[in-house]
Amino acid sequence: MKPDWDSLGEKYEDSKKVLIGDVDCTSSGKAICERFGVEGYPTLMYFNPPDTEGEKYEGGRSLKELKKFVKTLGPGCSAATWDKCSEKQKAELQPYLDMSTDDLEALRSASQSQIDAAQAAHDELMKSLQEQYESSDKELKALKDRETPTLKLVKVALSGKQSAETAPAKDEV
Repeated sequence: MKPDWDSLGEKYEDSKKVLIGDVDCTSSGKAICERFGVEGYPTLMYFNPPDTEGEKYEGGRSLKELKKFVKTLGPGCSAATWDKCSEKQKAELQPYLDMSTDDLEALRSASQSQIDAAQAAHDELMKSLQEQYESSDKELKALKDRETPTLKLVKVALSGKQSAETAPAKDEV
């Protein structure tokens, strides 16, 4: 995948409309990856202005498929690019365009508050689950450390008994 991605970047390196880049999520780019919810690698994302949140690309990963996808990109639907909007997009966007700035800000704040609350609850659950896992793992290791020597002795004893029971009888003269 990397060679195709690099080739795509070279094809568009002088473009004023398309930027192909990559971020190392293990070092200085970690904050960017966290911001956009990147968890697995490689994760491909695209941003179609005015969108600043981005979307995950789920299409093919060959150079041919990537080039084909890039050609479909263009300005997204917004009030400034109304002519780029489909009828469906216009129908979805119009009620928001009809709202006052104060109402839009209140709606954005309420939506963000819901997301923040859900994220906090999720983070707390993850912390609790991690603590439960660590406790269970510690108990399991202690049990194995305690019981493994007994299991080894039982296996040796059983092996000895089975050998004695299956040994051929000796003829005595």
